[in-house]
Amino acid sequence: MDLAQVKQEIASLLNIEGVDSNEAASYVVIPQDTTLGDYALPCFRFAKALRKSPVVIAQDLASELSAKAHPFKKIEAVNGYLNFTLDRNAEAGKILSEVILKGASYGDSDEGAGKTICIDYSSINIAKPFHIGHLSTTVIGGALYKMYKKLGYNAVGINHLGDWGTQFGKLIVAYKMWGDTIDIEKEGMLALTKIYVKFHEEAEKDPTLDDKARYWFKQIEDGNEEALSLFNMFKELTLKEVGKVYDRLDITFDSYNGEAFYNDKMAPVLDELRAQNLVTVSEGAEIVDLSEYNMSPCLLVKADGATLYATRDLAAAFYRKNTYDFYKCLYVVAYQQNLHFKQVFKVIELMGKDWHKDLVHVPFGMVSLEDGTMSTRKGKVVWLKDVLDKAVEKSYAIMSEKNANLKNKEEVAEKVGVGAVIFFALSNNRIKDITFSYDKVLTFDGETGPYVQYTNARARSILRKAGALQDELNKPFTSEELEGLSGKEGEELISLISRFRATVSDAVAKYEPSIVTRYVIDIAKSFNRYYLNNRILNAEEKYVRARLGLVYATHIVIEEALRLLGIKAPEEM
Repeated sequence: MDLAQVKQEIASLLNIEGVDSNEAASYVVIPQDTTLGDYALPCFRFAKALRKSPVVIAQDLASELSAKAHPFKKIEAVNGYLNFTLDRNAEAGKILSEVILKGASYGDSDEGAGKTICIDYSSINIAKPFHIGHLSTTVIGGALYKMYKKLGYNAVGINHLGDWGTQFGKLIVAYKMWGDTIDIEKEGMLALTKIYVKFHEEAEKDPTLDDKARYWFKQIEDGNEEALSLFNMFKELTLKEVGKVYDRLDITFDSYNGEAFYNDKMAPVLDELRAQNLVTVSEGAEIVDLSEYNMSPCLLVKADGATLYATRDLAAAFYRKNTYDFYKCLYVVAYQQNLHFKQVFKVIELMGKDWHKDLVHVPFGMVSLEDGTMSTRKGKVVWLKDVLDKAVEKSYAIMSEKNANLKNKEEVAEKVGVGAVIFFALSNNRIKDITFSYDKVLTFDGETGPYVQYTNARARSILRKAGALQDELNKPFTSEELEGLSGKEGEELISLISRFRATVSDAVAKYEPSIVTRYVIDIAKSFNRYYLNNRILNAEEKYVRARLGLVYATHIVIEEALRLLGIKAPEEM
């Protein structure tokens, strides 16, 4: 049982006048001195209501519970506390049996049943590089998407494409001027980046190019056939290229509705704002004045009639609420946009929409190069594809050196290299800034993705060597067999395995995938300690099956935790 289950189990045993089970469960703690018990209920809180001393209350409860059936080895009163000690062997048997029975579905929950979570993440820009700066939003959002699904939520992954703006006019001008000299079909996104950079270089010398760019973007807005044809070509080429990277990162989306999708959905929101007298005209522009809330104005429509990000995000929020009736709508966007989302959410609140409280900005730190920040205009970017390729190349070299006879070496190198990059991005609290360094990303020692993958491969190797004995794991374990798991290493590992569901639940509650990365590192370390200090297949015969069951349970939890992070687990390394 995990902590939440134990609390409910203890609460169900109690019958305290004026205290319901949820309240009683909330009082259960883990004692600092674990020699006194695994869990404790302080009885001081009940003294006033029951008009007894905490010492007497604890003694009375201990006497009462001793006559009831329960999963605890010992229940005793100590100085006003009711202490509970688990029957560790029985608990170990329950946990192992549950993992063996459920396999990869171990840790699944229905806590999110009937609730929809919209997650806006990655949100790449059409015709711009998919670079290392997109890594955090992509893998954080992807991990949360998988975790919510595991907990029974209906998760909706949204890639809010950056597919609108003057930059597309610039690209059309660049393509018409220099596209013939660059093989767009062959070079793909790289070619689009080249001509985009060239446009900005030439525009510094010839400002009329910006006028031409505005003209061609207006042609897109007006539905000009040539302009739309080129615009759609850029979009298709971009999605084809980034789709390959998404496949490698195990990232999926349910919607690619981007900025362009909301062109005809802004007017009703603006009309409602005007009708509620929330809009003020300032120097020809339409704004919502938020000075009362210590925020700068939320600019909705510029003086020339152009709409802005805030206008589109308002339209998107209303569309998502009307379409999905979400329980929560998350925006996995860098912390530089903190003010933007505060403004948008406040405007929705001022409109009287009670679901404003269900809109959540999930900020994360920025990624920069060791020698400075990145700029698409100047062509100074690190392509995410190149990062993944280099990580895979290095992992292949390591595999070749350590295990020359490894089968499917290319496939394993892909899983390990890409996994190293993802784990790096998710290993720290998401709010921290990351300075991108190949040495850090491609480290294969210490608390890394490859270390966890190797631990899982070690467990799978033991299971392969066990052969047909694996088929015997689905039978109940006897108390004698479970004695083989007693001891510090075994008890610690079983305790960690039992916390899997609670860990995933905690990660989504805090929108923090790093909670799972730290957890799976702890599992891997604990398993390796157990492996080094306990014989498994060559243990005493009466202990082999239970110890093999522990290996299997460890493998299941590690592999499932990695899957939630978007990392694949090789069978061998």
